Amino acid sequence: MFVQRAMRQASKVQNVLGSSTSKYSAKVLSSRFYSSTTLAPLDASKLEINQSKNQKPLQENSQLLFGKAFTDNMLTIEWEAGKGWGTPQIKEYGKLHLDPSAVVFHYAFECFEGMKAYKDKDGKTRLFRPDMNMKRFNRSAQRIALPSFEDEELTKLISEFLKVDDRWIPKGRGYSLYLRPTMIGTQESLGVGASNKAMIFVIASPVGPYFPSGFNAVNLLATSDKVRAWPGGTGDAKVGGNYAPCIKPQLDANKEGFQQNLWLFGPDHQVTEVGTMNCFVFWKNEKGERELITPELDGSILPGVTRDSILSLTRSWGEFKVSERKFTMKDLVQADKEGRIIEMFGAGTACIVCPIKKIHYDGHDIHVPLDPTDKTSQAGKLTKRINDSIMDIQYGDVEGPKGWSVVV
Repeated sequence: MFVQRAMRQASKVQNVLGSSTSKYSAKVLSSRFYSSTTLAPLDASKLEINQSKNQKPLQENSQLLFGKAFTDNMLTIEWEAGKGWGTPQIKEYGKLHLDPSAVVFHYAFECFEGMKAYKDKDGKTRLFRPDMNMKRFNRSAQRIALPSFEDEELTKLISEFLKVDDRWIPKGRGYSLYLRPTMIGTQESLGVGASNKAMIFVIASPVGPYFPSGFNAVNLLATSDKVRAWPGGTGDAKVGGNYAPCIKPQLDANKEGFQQNLWLFGPDHQVTEVGTMNCFVFWKNEKGERELITPELDGSILPGVTRDSILSLTRSWGEFKVSERKFTMKDLVQADKEGRIIEMFGAGTACIVCPIKKIHYDGHDIHVPLDPTDKTSQAGKLTKRINDSIMDIQYGDVEGPKGWSVVV
């Protein structure tokens, strides 16, 4: 039924517009749904390695800045409608050669992932829950009509890429190699329709701790006049188009002394995300229960890997209630008045957790507690415990749930 409906919609567009672009869109739908068995799948066994002969100098750990230095090599795979995935290549890191008319530049055909590789105490390289990154990467691609791929094959390719650029993975707890798998539409034409060409590329950057000198709790500006995402949009996909529109509100917040926006949605000001992070509140709810709460995945919230890991870990502890549901600024304001807020933090790949100490909303400040037993602390006890627990698994110090820490 879905295939037939998609074909009818493509046919209607063709009849209405009568353009070559709409004709092509219908052909792409046809080839993707009816000829998928003839398309070449993504196949890691076909990998060709032509690594760089020139090794860049490595930086000291203390000098590492997020996303500033990149490894010697990169991984690329091209896709074409009617043919499928081409030969994966590991080659010297360098500029992409794209036509100025490539659809990625004009219609935001772009999605990406953020993941890290870690060195454990035995010198082995580990990935943290790569299966979740690959599944989300595929969902993001499909949301913007880019081609799907075989999850396990891309993980294998990334593993081979890590072996080639192994010297770039910094050692030491808190240090890692940040990986950025990206997919773009590369069709060379102007016209809004499914792209007949695409490319996956993976680049990597050595990074240090998000908070080099320890946690640094942030101040938030609750923002309702601009929205990050909305139900039915692309908030649950990791697409580039979600990010650029958020920069101006963040710059405005920075001018007022706030590090990030607390994104609100709807007339009741539902709490959604913190900057580019998922949002968590640890409080005593109206029933007096200790509860860790985060907004539910309603289509506007990014299903973060760290988010899921926090939910899984804290539920396994069985020490307090863990919930995924909507809550509003009215709920937070009331909890603040009644002294029920215990901690609050953002969560994401880059930082694991980011403590929150203040929210400015509707002319008033909500002061979020940190660690009442240590006035110098920049993070609450639960925030620190979650951070340490996840890092223990990432670096192989603790076994963790099956499939979470994968040795390359």
